[in-house]
Amino acid sequence: MIKDSKEIENFIYHGKNGTQRMRSVKREGQQLELDLTKALDKDEPLTEYLMEEICSPKNLNQAYKQVKANKGAAGVDGMTVQELGGYISQHKETLIKSLLDGGYKPQEVRAVEIPKPNGGIRQLGIPTVVDRLIQQAIVQILQPIFDPTFSDSSFGFRPNRSAHQALKQAQTYVQDGRDISVDLDLEKFFDRVNHDVLMSRVARRIKDKRLLRIIRRFLAAGIMKQGVCVERYKGMPQGGNLSPLLSNLLLDELDKELEKRGHKFCRFADDCNIYVNSQKAGERVMGSIRKFLETKLRLKLNEKKSKVAKVEECKFLGFKLLNDGHIAIAKESIKIFKDKIRKITKRNRGMKLEEIVRQLNIVLVGWVGYFRLADEYPSQLGSLDGWIRRKLRCYRLKQRKKRWPIAKFLIESGVSQRNAWNIAKSGKGWWRLSATSELHRALDRAWFEK
Repeated sequence: MIKDSKEIENFIYHGKNGTQRMRSVKREGQQLELDLTKALDKDEPLTEYLMEEICSPKNLNQAYKQVKANKGAAGVDGMTVQELGGYISQHKETLIKSLLDGGYKPQEVRAVEIPKPNGGIRQLGIPTVVDRLIQQAIVQILQPIFDPTFSDSSFGFRPNRSAHQALKQAQTYVQDGRDISVDLDLEKFFDRVNHDVLMSRVARRIKDKRLLRIIRRFLAAGIMKQGVCVERYKGMPQGGNLSPLLSNLLLDELDKELEKRGHKFCRFADDCNIYVNSQKAGERVMGSIRKFLETKLRLKLNEKKSKVAKVEECKFLGFKLLNDGHIAIAKESIKIFKDKIRKITKRNRGMKLEEIVRQLNIVLVGWVGYFRLADEYPSQLGSLDGWIRRKLRCYRLKQRKKRWPIAKFLIESGVSQRNAWNIAKSGKGWWRLSATSELHRALDRAWFEK
């Protein structure tokens, strides 16, 4: 089993002609830097030696560590992340050779369906761990090349950029008086990407035919559903390491078109909002952008979700902007959050309260960290905090089940014997009882802290 990056570097380039190959890659890497500088200055396609850079020891070591850190499920071959090092140590020569000569063929993608928060099904595609390693190695070389050319108004799947930055930029547009939002929702974007359109954009940036051939094969890899391989002629898998970068490359053309027209907008992946001064201007922009997407990029708008409306009527990245530029948490986000809490605190789970609290904290820390940007954050958080404590009081009360355990628990928690028995004998439901003053006295903040 491979244990560290030094050992990985050795097994990738150890063996027949290994030293010679490493020297060759080093020379080609130096030439690559010169070629990249010249190509970017002249706005020309990039060097044909990118595959050598992708196969460099440093890059493959980094990709290996990243795939291991990401963990993730096995693909169609059943190989786990833990088994990846052992596999590569046995097939290193064949793997590297197939990449350098452009003959590498990815395996099918395993289809996984997950429910969307607002209903419906999202289909993910899980490549094998070997394919994820190769995709990650490609991304690490292409990201620094492509990313500097992307729009400043694009924030998704990019280094040192975040959803909070997108919200802050959108906030400045609204504060400047652009209180109408053209909310663009691309219909099944990852399922509808046209391979020919996408590859033509990739080919504008790079001319290494081996790399172009392998990227095309990753796009065309079939989807394995219930033991049946379904061929794919469009779309790219949500779950592949390459997909975020390729999606930004394709949608960068939309960004450049919006910039050319002088629009103020924010895009995060396939979620894009354009900010204008009037409803009439918004309708005009919506019509022209719809035509651009359909004719140039072969993409469609989701007519039910796309709209032109006041900013406070639109949701962006789980938030909503108010007309004065303040940021609030969208009602839909609070509903989704509460649904998660309800599942965790469901009273028939039969778990200890400590385990319920542990699971709650995992969700709460991430949710609070993301939505701290909202201006109404303190008041909304206080309301949710009280609601969650009530759910836990309800759960604790249900655990006692019968009259005597309920009364005993309340008496031990400081409730008078008379009031404790009144609660225990009550015919009210658990939820109503959890709001009584006796329960609040017994399970107060100090009890939760303890």
